[in-house]
Amino acid sequence: MQTVTDAAALRAAIRGWRTAGQTVGLVPTMGNLHAGHHSLLKLVRNRADRVVASVFVNPTQFGPGEDFERYPRTLAQDQAGLAEAGCDILFAPEVATLYPFGADSSVSIHVPRLTETLEGAHRPGHFDGVATVVAKLFNLVQPDLAVFGQKDFQQLRVIERMVRDLSLPIKVMAAPTLRDEDGLALSSRNQYLSAAERVRAPQIYATLTQMRELFAQGHAWQALEQAATARLQRAGFVPDYVAIRRAEDLGEPEADERTGLVALVAARLGTTRLIDNLPFD
Repeated sequence: MQTVTDAAALRAAIRGWRTAGQTVGLVPTMGNLHAGHHSLLKLVRNRADRVVASVFVNPTQFGPGEDFERYPRTLAQDQAGLAEAGCDILFAPEVATLYPFGADSSVSIHVPRLTETLEGAHRPGHFDGVATVVAKLFNLVQPDLAVFGQKDFQQLRVIERMVRDLSLPIKVMAAPTLRDEDGLALSSRNQYLSAAERVRAPQIYATLTQMRELFAQGHAWQALEQAATARLQRAGFVPDYVAIRRAEDLGEPEADERTGLVALVAARLGTTRLIDNLPFD
């Protein structure tokens, strides 16, 4: 596996692949990789001739007081894992490479409506940063396909909308959420949990599962949101939101709408903010 930090070297390598008629897949990450990330690599590896993974802790998607400074940087460990998973190029740029005029003076991409609810309401500007950095990576790599995990469900929808709206010739693939045996979704932020918090953390998935079961029994979605919020609070969480939405556009469902829905949760446990979701179909 080759590791590059500048755009010219990245483009030169990809140009050689294109000349040889090879397809290219992209896996954007912020590093501190775990088995969930490696599963994305393997998914792309089966569908493209060449795979590029990026490791970049993107400053524009962190808001004031969020964990940008303490977000773990583990490049050597990431390199070893990516090489084993079959990555061809690791692109690990400096901030100045992606934001030559500074992160505060960058051109910014805003995806309306989808970014104004749920995560967007609690983290203003977050999805502008996500859309902007992903657009930059798409421009640099110009992949045939790119894969994103379903754990960040709203992010996935935002990127799909951006690709469609800008007519980018890229197939966006959704990869299933990987979980520990107790149901906790794999996340780099899980390492922030204390031992006692780690024991309680799977209550998010248990709550989502219960919401899906009760919805299938005919319960109204509004009542399920309220009951799930109360359940998480009793378990020691501080929920930002517990919501049932249309999976296609994250809008609130009609009272009689019973298909194409997803439950989404964001909640704090101690100092750690966890997110998860579960499609109902």
